[in-house]
Amino acid sequence: MNTPTQHKMTVNAGLRLIAGIVTLASVLLGYYISAYFFLLTGFVALNQIQSAFSGWCPMMWVLGKLGFRQEIPAS
Repeated sequence: MNTPTQHKMTVNAGLRLIAGIVTLASVLLGYYISAYFFLLTGFVALNQIQSAFSGWCPMMWVLGKLGFRQEIPAS
């Protein structure tokens, strides 16, 4: 049962959503406003790469603190 502070979306799904939104926003801002916004796109990509190797991502910690639920590993 979900409490008022618990989200139905999982941490992993929330992480993918946020990464997609930030990537899309930074590409659009880089194209229409300033090429410096492409640095944000690069930052997101580098964070995804390091997360693939280390298994740690700061946004996963933030989403967990915000009440997103953890996925139950498949048995």
